Amino acid sequence: MTLAIPAGFRAIPLSLAQLSLAAVLKCGQSFRWSIFPLQTTGEQAPSDESSPTHEYRLCLRDRVICLRQSREALFYRAVFPSITVEDLEAREAETLAWIKDYFQLDIDLVELYKQWSVADPVFHRLRDRFEGIRMLRQDPFENLISFICSSNNNIARITKMVKSLCLHYSPPLLSLPPPPGSNLPEETYHPFPPPSALASPDVSTRLRALGFGYRADFIQRTAAMLVAAHGTDRNPKTLMEPSEEWLLTFRKMSTADARTELLKFVGVGRKVADCILLMSLDKREVIPVDTHVHQIATKHYGLKGGSKTTNMTPRLYDEVSTKLANVWGEYAGWAHSVLFTADLKSFASYGLPSSPATPSLTPDRASNSPIVADSPLGTPVDELPPSIGKRKRKVNGRLATPSSSFIEVADSLPEAVPPETGGSLAERVKRRRRGMDAISNVQVPG
Repeated sequence: MTLAIPAGFRAIPLSLAQLSLAAVLKCGQSFRWSIFPLQTTGEQAPSDESSPTHEYRLCLRDRVICLRQSREALFYRAVFPSITVEDLEAREAETLAWIKDYFQLDIDLVELYKQWSVADPVFHRLRDRFEGIRMLRQDPFENLISFICSSNNNIARITKMVKSLCLHYSPPLLSLPPPPGSNLPEETYHPFPPPSALASPDVSTRLRALGFGYRADFIQRTAAMLVAAHGTDRNPKTLMEPSEEWLLTFRKMSTADARTELLKFVGVGRKVADCILLMSLDKREVIPVDTHVHQIATKHYGLKGGSKTTNMTPRLYDEVSTKLANVWGEYAGWAHSVLFTADLKSFASYGLPSSPATPSLTPDRASNSPIVADSPLGTPVDELPPSIGKRKRKVNGRLATPSSSFIEVADSLPEAVPPETGGSLAERVKRRRRGMDAISNVQVPG
């Protein structure tokens, strides 16, 4: 069968079992990919994997990467603000090298799935439905800031925050129309901002106005720490600032040493540090742990004790991590990401016979919903801001520490509790009780 390559694209022979863009780019690892549905012909079903159904775009420092995928191939092209014919082949070679590095295509995912299936009956039941889920190898600074945004948050809202950072703190690189057949407007692409763009003291105030909440201070102070220690003179070859290049050196550190360095940043606790170690710093054995992962370990892997309301103490974190690492081995963090993805609400019908080719492209609920959906790896108690982590409430007349499920939706409380204006006192009390009951009954992934 002849491989049909879309016009303007190049092809890499690569099966969906090795890489599924529909899963990997929507499961809470990276938050900047734009996804466009492609127009299908009358003979082609929307879920037909023999032809691409979506285009995925990401803005790097100097180019926009465009990807499509069929069952047996990955198609790619790069768009530049300007480029000469003489430079084209060299730049295309850079693009291919970036793709292989970013998706870590030197690692045989099919072989890893086989190993995990032999070692783990739970994974064996999921392997065929959730194929092609591998870890990205992201830029460490972007990964760091993105996961500071992830604290007490959900995928849709993190995506909005990360894109807002790019829009307000990074100049536009270029604009592109959507793929042919789309009615969407032309989109302007911004690279991720460097540390110097986020280090100014006034950044915190502006980010709060943009809806970042307490994370605004964490982002600004972390960027300021990096700039103060390493300066801002950008490398003309890599287009990276010194602190961005310094973060790359963490890949050569031991896991413990790299974690120690990450924990020095404002807004980075153990779980966020472990996400960064796994997703950008080559620490493949690291398993980010939260209350949800703890429940998985208890339910499926024989970890004793605990409940849904158990606080994630350092000791419990290590117990869960060690238990799962002993099951999955050297690439335990990668295996963990498959189980995590399988439990996301937006993937509830993924891989089923009648499911769409990609998970839902919209949030599970409206942006003003009080329920946190698809929380990427949750938020342990010790990573919440002091005002939330230490908050107590009355239960049956007594003070009680909030349960983990309450903490995970705490950031939405102003929206979750109906306003108290209007109506009698009794009506206002009833509305407040209904709001709090809705919160206490929520089950949040992670």
